[in-house]
Amino acid sequence: MKIVIAGGDSKADFIIKMLRSDRHKVVAINEEKSYCEYLATVHNIPIIHGDPCKKHILDNADIKDFDVMIALKNSDADNLEICQMAKKIYNIKKTVCVVSNPHNVEIFKSLGVSSPISGTYVIANLIEQASTLDVFMKSLELEEDKVVITELIVEPHFPVANKKIMDSGLPKNVIIGSIIREGKMIIPDGSTEILSEDKLIIISSKEDQLKAVSAIGGK
Repeated sequence: MKIVIAGGDSKADFIIKMLRSDRHKVVAINEEKSYCEYLATVHNIPIIHGDPCKKHILDNADIKDFDVMIALKNSDADNLEICQMAKKIYNIKKTVCVVSNPHNVEIFKSLGVSSPISGTYVIANLIEQASTLDVFMKSLELEEDKVVITELIVEPHFPVANKKIMDSGLPKNVIIGSIIREGKMIIPDGSTEILSEDKLIIISSKEDQLKAVSAIGGK
């Protein structure tokens, strides 16, 4: 697949590593020259220096008919603009972006963004936990309202407290995308132990959201 990543710092770096490991073609666009130099040093991919909100910068990236645009800028408005240009001008089939304001998720969907996602590092975690990028992309192809992000803080009496994720009894279609522990973000796997006071970032279908909350909180 051909994928362009617009903006982002550590998120872009992590996602590029995941995509390159699956041998997909990746192009990155970043307006910070020093970060472009870093990406060029670490990754053997085309790096375009410039603001991905500018059409001439996107033209220089030669991304016509790419499969996926992933917009990772800090501004929701910028990410929306990038995704809209990707579809309308460059015929990019699928657009994915992070949104800082969860209320913008539904608005962005109505404006044509395929998968606006609220939650730090959720995109990276989805890729990491999928066996292939194709699995990741299929998870993003779910229709409106089918993917939801839930945040829960683990209390000492929760059934999952002090258990490994693999032993926590979560429903099949529920993913713990990340754990915030003492102010630090952890990218978990099945062997990661859930502790009291952990903030869990949970990704699920809308249908499984209540099951996930019940499994974690025992309600």
